[in-house]
Amino acid sequence: MTVSAPSKPRRKLKLVYQKPEALTDKATHYCPGCTHGVAHRLVAEVIDEMGIRERAIGIAPVGCAVLAYDYFELDGVEAAHGRAPAMATGIKRVLPDSVVFTYQGDGDLASIGMAEIMHAAARGERITVIFINNAIYGMTGGQMAPTTLPQQVTTSSPRGRDVVTQGYPIRMAEILATLDGVAYSVRRSMHDPANIRKAKKAIRLAFEAQVRGLGFAMVELLSTCPTNWRMSPIEAMHWVRDHMVPAYPLGDYKVDAALKKLRV
Repeated sequence: MTVSAPSKPRRKLKLVYQKPEALTDKATHYCPGCTHGVAHRLVAEVIDEMGIRERAIGIAPVGCAVLAYDYFELDGVEAAHGRAPAMATGIKRVLPDSVVFTYQGDGDLASIGMAEIMHAAARGERITVIFINNAIYGMTGGQMAPTTLPQQVTTSSPRGRDVVTQGYPIRMAEILATLDGVAYSVRRSMHDPANIRKAKKAIRLAFEAQVRGLGFAMVELLSTCPTNWRMSPIEAMHWVRDHMVPAYPLGDYKVDAALKKLRV
């Protein structure tokens, strides 16, 4: 008769990573390698950790993130192209206890929506802005954007952006930092894990600025667009590191003193 050895009790695995409650189960429509999905997750994690989901209201732009309201498990609305800051202003003033954020791309925010973002910031509207900078128009076919780099090839600048006739890139984090109504204006990137962690901390502070009533807050995030850059996802990450970061230096351009005391 063979006696088998007693089986060892199974070790209970510890859950260390799961989908944030502030994200829906719906699969996103973003291209492979696009970092919009990373940015969505960071925003959702911050909302969950701060316990503000029940009073959060997100405003989707016109652009690649036009369906963002389908991906966040919270109240969301759609704004006309570039008008998200104006809509956020109205919602925040009517519902002052809500936590209102816009999620905008560079064409939406820095081109057709330039007037809205500038005046919302100048007024010190207590809203949070997540600004995705991928240096190109993503949804409409890869045309030159206000953030396109000098000599960068796009469908509307096939020989590269010529600064003599087409001007220089617009650096929104630096511009908004000059306005008195701004409490927080910073730039981060999502091209590697270390920078993604820094991006999440910045997003947390941008929401803290609103919750504490300090003023307007914006986080600019350097993002990839592998499809329109004609690159693989890995090549796109390296392109952000090697080309976008030098052109758009990462850092804090304006941080309210009350935020500097917080550890997140």
